[in-house]
Amino acid sequence: MIPALLAGAAAGYGIAIPVGAIAILIVETGLRRGFRLAAAAGTGAAFADGIYALVAAAFGAALAGVLTPFETSLRVLAVVLLVAIALRGLRGLRTAGAAQGEPASIPADVEAAERRGSAPRTFAVFLGITLLNPVTVTYFAALILGLTATGAGPAEKVAFVTGAFLASLSWQLLLAGVGAFLHRRLSPGLRVGVIVLGNAIILLFAAVIAAGLVA
Repeated sequence: MIPALLAGAAAGYGIAIPVGAIAILIVETGLRRGFRLAAAAGTGAAFADGIYALVAAAFGAALAGVLTPFETSLRVLAVVLLVAIALRGLRGLRTAGAAQGEPASIPADVEAAERRGSAPRTFAVFLGITLLNPVTVTYFAALILGLTATGAGPAEKVAFVTGAFLASLSWQLLLAGVGAFLHRRLSPGLRVGVIVLGNAIILLFAAVIAAGLVA
């Protein structure tokens, strides 16, 4: 079971560590809303990875064929959701017109309201965003076929899924912590700039996905 657990951990880090839209969104959530909601976001993403690892371990490569007819619809939904989240993040910023041309800042009432947001709702949103990515399913399905260390028995498969989930969760919580750490240490103007940049990158990811739809 240990080899299967380690193989799962490697799989979890392999899908979680590459910087993508989800990673940037988790850090941005920490910057804007603090650790509690960023941790909820990261946990939602990790649960999606765990679900995909479970389904891939149970059904293997057959998943790729099942998902193929829905790939376009999933990509469209991913684009719409990423754009909506990025625009919502940008709308949360309020420009303070300063006489000296100081950077924009977030009013205290807006920031406090965002920190009081619903952790379960944030969890559900990030769970949904991550589940929309069909690449994750294909990744885990291919990995199951290529790693003999996962074994064929139920215990090995459970160990693989557990390792994948815990690895993904540890990375997502690290991202949440980074965002929350910067949240308290960046100046308001610099924090706004980082948030704007992060949401702009999210829009770029959405544009790349959309370009693949018309290619």
